[in-house]
Amino acid sequence: MKKTVLLFTFLALFARHLVAQAPHHFSLSPDAFLLDGKPFQIISGEMHPARIPHEYWRHRIKMAKAMGCNTIAAYVFWNYQEVSPGLFDFSTGNHNIAEFIRICKEEGMWVLLRPGPYVCAEWDFGGLPSYLLKIPDIKVRCMDPRYINAMTGYINHLAKEIVPLQCNNGGPVLMVQIENEYGSYGNDKEYLEMLRKLWLSNGIKVPFYTADGATPYMLEAGHLAGTAVGLDSGGSDADFNQAKLADPNVPAFSSETYPGWLTHWGEKWASPDTAALRKEITYLLKNKKSFNFYVIHGGTNFGYTAGANAGSPTQYQPDITSYDYDAPIDEQGNATPKYRMLRKLISQYVSYKVPEIPKPVKTIAIPEIQLRPFTSIWQNLPSPQHSAQPKPMEAFDQNQGLMLYRTRLIGHKSGRLTITEPHDYALVFLDGKFIDTIYRDGGKWSVNLPKSNTKVPVLDILMEGMGHINFAQYIIDRKGITDRVTLNGMTLMNWEQYKLPLDEAFVKDLKVSASDVANNNDKGRFLKGEFKLTATGDTYFDMSKYAKGVLFVNGHNLGRFWNRGPQQRLYCPASWLNKGNNTVIVFNLQNSDALTVSGVKNLK
Repeated sequence: MKKTVLLFTFLALFARHLVAQAPHHFSLSPDAFLLDGKPFQIISGEMHPARIPHEYWRHRIKMAKAMGCNTIAAYVFWNYQEVSPGLFDFSTGNHNIAEFIRICKEEGMWVLLRPGPYVCAEWDFGGLPSYLLKIPDIKVRCMDPRYINAMTGYINHLAKEIVPLQCNNGGPVLMVQIENEYGSYGNDKEYLEMLRKLWLSNGIKVPFYTADGATPYMLEAGHLAGTAVGLDSGGSDADFNQAKLADPNVPAFSSETYPGWLTHWGEKWASPDTAALRKEITYLLKNKKSFNFYVIHGGTNFGYTAGANAGSPTQYQPDITSYDYDAPIDEQGNATPKYRMLRKLISQYVSYKVPEIPKPVKTIAIPEIQLRPFTSIWQNLPSPQHSAQPKPMEAFDQNQGLMLYRTRLIGHKSGRLTITEPHDYALVFLDGKFIDTIYRDGGKWSVNLPKSNTKVPVLDILMEGMGHINFAQYIIDRKGITDRVTLNGMTLMNWEQYKLPLDEAFVKDLKVSASDVANNNDKGRFLKGEFKLTATGDTYFDMSKYAKGVLFVNGHNLGRFWNRGPQQRLYCPASWLNKGNNTVIVFNLQNSDALTVSGVKNLK
């Protein structure tokens, strides 16, 4: 009897395995998506594995399913997967894209893969690696052979992860997107066709799609014949008619339906009209149109992954650290009123049963933690690099963080100092004394240098890079000083440049300096504090007492804070906290006071 039970158990498990690995056929007809020959309506929720703590991937996917979605759309960020030139990581933590896709499969969800190479996404440089910017005349998103060579390496590596996970191989991947909103940027059809052929040569057999605004010129420049037409967004008969004019032989869908919106530093929190969203989703559901919520859950721009926007040469709009996006599932993974509205609406139109909403993730509050100064940038300067005129960070293989530019004033020693161009935030010092700040946005790039009693004054410019532009024509956006510095029109020469990446490795190796407290220069200090926990949970560190800087908890870079707002609290997942001893380090760019920080339970 025991043997019989074991045999039946084995056969049942084997049968489940066969079902799980059963291949499916996904195809395009002129008016519908077909799954195994039958019309299939994609109801997709987008989330980005790199923005979600790895241990919460399954929870967020379950949350999307419980809102009524049957598909997950996911961007892959090239610059997150290629951790250094030629070195790729597809196996550790949040880099393991194949694991994320397999979890989607386990949870009964299909996948739309959005691999770029360019993605936008309010992500640093739109997903492109900043090492490309080391090439002075590089052109991206076109047939520049240097760009093509680097991009081909990325696709060759990523394809190996994706091929086994296509639906025709028993996986959940239904479609792969080619580029992203290309009609908003360029018109190189040779480049788009080359991308399609590259994916095909790497074994991608599922259909492709492009995604563009529902306007004639964007669709003409950005769409490839024979690929599904994605509309960013599509919410009316007029939008879908425009898609049909662009390509009558394939189906169209709303590849980005916006339930929320992005927020820049200095703005109010984005909070789009929910009534308009309800109307748009009702239209899509009633007319059996496929669509994708961009985004159903945003997550967090940890570290220096947030991008920026610019609509003119002197405009600069960096994105906040949170990517909450006013999405249906908030940054911490909770269901919002918007989520419950959409869940109820979708449930009225789909034939399948929508699951119960998963339990929320545990959150904790942390009492005030007193910080103390323990060192500064000035006590941790590396050996300088010498250059005739300033060079940007990327020239020295640095992505963001800080760079100190130092020269000695010969000839003019006071007057009008102009940085062309400061990318993105500068603190100016003369003989170690703080003079003023310069911020890139708005084009006001000059300060007045006072007279000095020193025969040969030392000029220091501490530059902070705040995120590479990720959209439209100003995407070539190097960090630091990108051209020159002049004093009363005289170009200043002979610079020393100090690399200060301010990343997790840099902070780990900080040298403690007891003499720092007496340093006259109180900008650029590191403050440190310890706290103990009896139990862990998600929390938000309240940085409202500090002006500008970066927060590290147990060695993890939680991202930037800035009193321009609106964000004053930085998300910390439970997995980055310890039962017992914990350490918090604040890099304090502006003020020197060692104040407190605390952990609270929500973003706002």
